[in-house]
Amino acid sequence: MPLELELCPGRWVGGQHPCFIIAEIGQNHQGDLDIAKRMIRTAKECGADCAKFQKSELEFKFNRKALERPYTSKHSWGTTYGEHKRHLEFSHAQYKELQRYAQEIGIFFTASGMDEMAVEFLHELNVPFFKVGSGDTNNFPYLEKTAKKGRPMVISSGMQSMDTMKQVYQIVKPLNPNFCFLQCTSAYPLQPEDANLRVISEYQKLFPDIPIGYSGHETGIAISVAAVALGAKVLERHITLDKTWKGSDHSASLEPGELAELVRSVRLVERALGSPTKQLLPCEMACNEKLGKSVVAKVRIPEGTVLTLDMLTVKVGEPKGYPPEDIFNLVGKKMLVTVEEDDTILEDSVENHSKKIKS
Repeated sequence: MPLELELCPGRWVGGQHPCFIIAEIGQNHQGDLDIAKRMIRTAKECGADCAKFQKSELEFKFNRKALERPYTSKHSWGTTYGEHKRHLEFSHAQYKELQRYAQEIGIFFTASGMDEMAVEFLHELNVPFFKVGSGDTNNFPYLEKTAKKGRPMVISSGMQSMDTMKQVYQIVKPLNPNFCFLQCTSAYPLQPEDANLRVISEYQKLFPDIPIGYSGHETGIAISVAAVALGAKVLERHITLDKTWKGSDHSASLEPGELAELVRSVRLVERALGSPTKQLLPCEMACNEKLGKSVVAKVRIPEGTVLTLDMLTVKVGEPKGYPPEDIFNLVGKKMLVTVEEDDTILEDSVENHSKKIKS
């Protein structure tokens, strides 16, 4: 059984706990605080567990040349990449305001720390857990420093190899046992054949003591629902209020109606996964009473006869008798009463044979 961990106060993940659904707002808020609040409320109203952002301290995430390079994309908010990113980056005070708003409406709030200084700020902000974006998963000094903070960690694995993920596990586990991996492919939007959901099962085999989840960048909800059916205990999807807005993430994001349907579908699948125990269920009793078959006498069988297989057949019988799976066990047993042709073989009519009748 995968490790259970308290990802947020009072909210556990792993084991038999419900999948923890993260609505990744990222920077789809267009740099507008009011839009960001609307998106937090949308996440709450749609049933997500957590609203998540992406926090960067730009001079620590990018070098000077990266910030100064021209940025002429149709998604640009400035003439350079630095201007573009500064437009989308909220201040510390704004993050505190967003956190207060999330607390007021009752949804967990966190962010990916996109560099070490951002992690320091989020630690001061007292977020419930750190999200490690795929771009920092192989940043081992960052991982060590983040793990030592002691907060739970959700680590995406886009752009990484299995060997790298094994190293990540070996680095983080001794420092902080409360973490999970998310299968992820870093493409926007993601094509179905690149989702590689089978990696979830491989992670479960290789890392049986941590929960495994899925971070999806595909369109629609089917692949994410399938991930939960495969055992994903944390599910992250980008959200937007309008897929036509400026920004490269919007096309791979879910609009409010899609997010609500995703949450409903995940909760339905969790109910449907049910129990691994195979047994006749109470809900099947009516069908079993109507269609369930019994062992029936193929010929008249006098009292004292030792049963052979050619004396018996299987039919829907009235009343119910021994179930079909018992027919071979009846062979060689002695009849205690006479049974007429086409009658059910009833309880206590066979010597030394306990009742196994389904009822």
